[in-house]
Amino acid sequence: MPAWICATCANQSAEAPEPPRFCVICSDERQYVGRGGQRWTTLEALAAEGRRTDLRELEPGLLGIGVQPSFGIGQRALVVATDTGQVLWDPPGFVDEAAIDAVRSRGPLLAVTASHPHFYGVAVEWAHAFPGSEVLLPEADAQWLMRPDPSVRRWSSAVEAAPGVRLIQCGGHFAGSAVLHWAAGAEGRGVLLTGDTLPVVADRRFVSFMRSYPNYVPLPAAAVRRIVERVAQLEFDRIYDGWWTSVLEHDAHGAVMRSAERYERWVSGAVDADT
Repeated sequence: MPAWICATCANQSAEAPEPPRFCVICSDERQYVGRGGQRWTTLEALAAEGRRTDLRELEPGLLGIGVQPSFGIGQRALVVATDTGQVLWDPPGFVDEAAIDAVRSRGPLLAVTASHPHFYGVAVEWAHAFPGSEVLLPEADAQWLMRPDPSVRRWSSAVEAAPGVRLIQCGGHFAGSAVLHWAAGAEGRGVLLTGDTLPVVADRRFVSFMRSYPNYVPLPAAAVRRIVERVAQLEFDRIYDGWWTSVLEHDAHGAVMRSAERYERWVSGAVDADT
């Protein structure tokens, strides 16, 4: 039986003879159902359409895995390598043997995890390809995984996914929205993988904070303060969010602090919008 994949958000559901009636993720106010209505596909159908994985070395110890042509929300995965194994972050909704072989050639895969439910993608498919690996989901968001599996391990607040690789629950976009802190990244200056928890904006000196990106629903200032409190004590000079070009190369810690201050000024009414 196929494990059905939502064509809009690219999250994979449990195996079944027929697809679900609706996608629970796209039906939530933070996402949307496509203009053509609810549509489903499978890995086999996506491969037959010509999709393939796009593999890129982003820096020593960090592999990016995207999908061409783009599918679903369009994020690319990031795979962090350590001496004991790898952690895969924000898997997209398609995977092929080329991607699996590329990760396998670099060592064992310890865990698959994600910044938030929109980016769960085919997480369970990855875990099945690497027996013994875990799907790490925050307790607060575990109900959003549409393909339950014994490989899932729930966590809260923070957890070490591998030596020097730590997941931190920040909340905001979702209750369990998280970041991944890679201490050895950026030549030892530290890297933060952020997905939609702290996305890099077009002016790459700043990040932003939203409850819904496609529907333009902001977060309250109190939620932004809680996010910043969770990352303020971490050392990181670089941020990678969910897309190839969305990278804040230097002074990422300072950028998060400045961005939160600017955001709070505007949402609190401290700034005159007419100026």
